[in-house]
Amino acid sequence: MERAAPAGPAVVAAGGLSASEVVQRLERDGPNVMPTPRAPSALVQLGLQLVHFFAIVLWVAAGLALVAGMPQLTVAIAVVVVLNGVFAFAQEHRAERAGARLADLLPPRARVVRDGAVVEVSATDLVVDDVVLLEAGDRISADLRLDRAVSVAVDESMLTGESVTSRPELGAVLRAGTFVVEGVGRGTVTATGGRTRLAEIAALTRAARRPPSPLSVQLHRIVTVVAVLAVATGVVAFGVSLLLGVEPAFGFLFAVGVTVALVPEGLLPTVTLSLARATQLMAGRHALVRRLEAVETLGSTTFICTDKTGTLTRNEMNVVEVWTPAGTVRVAGRGYEPTGQRTGGAAAVVAATELARSAVECVHGRAVLAELTPFVVWSLTLGHVPLALSVLQILALDIGTDLLPALALGAEPASERVMAGPLHQGALVDGVLMRRAFLVLGPAEAVVEMGVFIAVLVHGGWVYGTVPGAELLALASGGAFATVVLGQLANAFACRSASRRVGAWSLRGNRLLLWAVGVELAFLVVILGWPALAAVLGGSMPDLAGWAMALLVVPAVLAADAAHKAARRWGRRRAQPA
Repeated sequence: MERAAPAGPAVVAAGGLSASEVVQRLERDGPNVMPTPRAPSALVQLGLQLVHFFAIVLWVAAGLALVAGMPQLTVAIAVVVVLNGVFAFAQEHRAERAGARLADLLPPRARVVRDGAVVEVSATDLVVDDVVLLEAGDRISADLRLDRAVSVAVDESMLTGESVTSRPELGAVLRAGTFVVEGVGRGTVTATGGRTRLAEIAALTRAARRPPSPLSVQLHRIVTVVAVLAVATGVVAFGVSLLLGVEPAFGFLFAVGVTVALVPEGLLPTVTLSLARATQLMAGRHALVRRLEAVETLGSTTFICTDKTGTLTRNEMNVVEVWTPAGTVRVAGRGYEPTGQRTGGAAAVVAATELARSAVECVHGRAVLAELTPFVVWSLTLGHVPLALSVLQILALDIGTDLLPALALGAEPASERVMAGPLHQGALVDGVLMRRAFLVLGPAEAVVEMGVFIAVLVHGGWVYGTVPGAELLALASGGAFATVVLGQLANAFACRSASRRVGAWSLRGNRLLLWAVGVELAFLVVILGWPALAAVLGGSMPDLAGWAMALLVVPAVLAADAAHKAARRWGRRRAQPA
């Protein structure tokens, strides 16, 4: 049965507006479009990706390298920062554009009564007092007052969160962005464009200040500590070299080398690419992530407090706990029915973010000691033992050999226990990681590295305190470089599990890691076997004896890892009450 709203001063005649009245209102109020704030230009957005704190640290390192007379190192670091910035910009810009399409919630066309006739017009041409005809399937284009209705039902879930359709009374205001799911009706436009309730909600969301994500806070803290430590160590190294009688120019080069060795140049692209992969996983589940760091924030979430409709999920919700005056009741069921259900969407997020964290921790942490040890040995021996690795070799290790294994670890299949127990709530770099990196894996790799370097020198006739020939030094340096790379690859396998040793699970469980190891081995052969590149970085292809000694780092790292994990298991068992 059709119902009609009582006549009033705001009710327009049944014939609708005239063409001249429409023009006047368009001139007065403007088109019916959602107001969009002026976004920063793409160039500005790209620039912001190049000047955040971590990028600034790398720019400073590049500047120091230029001052020290190492333009190749400067170019390499600059390329890392620029490529990472471009990738992060492209990822977020694409998501921003997808988010901007939300403005298309307003339909492109609407049926109105004008000059006594029913016409179809663009939704942007709707004006206040327009008479709009409604039927099932129409998305409402502007705020309007319902004047006539025949069994009209409206889905307002986008604004109210209520999944159940409403049946508005005559005279009620229907909001822009909702849609008619049943019946037919007629309404008069009361607000358009920026004056609609939808525009007000959009303005509130834009006005909200975005707090820093947990990951950005942790990374900022890490980078700050690393930057201070690197600069302080470089200053001390320069002072020590001057006290030892080293020429200032060479002492400065040594200090720059120490500083660069302590800056994890590969950490920035590793974090970006790991989060980008998690973003793609979420996109596969139809979840749009506009900012990369939001992935880690979602993975760190323990509880989501929302209303009964579960709008944040799928417009439905499972009741798991009910608070009553008599106490708390736990419920297992689907919706409000106690029939039992479990979903796995959250597990994908947790797995992606935890594995990205694992990749960052395991691959970058302990490499610092292996890279810094040659400089420490050179300093402690007053230069009587040559530098095992050049600064450019260290950069190649940070960027070339760390990146792919870290990304592959980010693709590690989730453990069955990923959703069991509490989330990791500690610091990104905690005591366990520091002990693992600097007391277990780092020393094992550094000892083998320097052992290979000195053994190759001695085998070639070098005597302590003398300056080895260029060919012999390149051969020994190549052996040390190969040792560090092989040690890093062994460590990547060890990082697949935080509690089980390598061999306790299938090595084929992560095929991407196998591919990454293969690519890194090929990269190692190219660096050492391509004469032009080897001449720039320093180092040459080891002989058979050098390769045999370098391979010893694999069992050394795996044995140290297994012993450390066994000791932790033993400690946890002792801590458990009898």
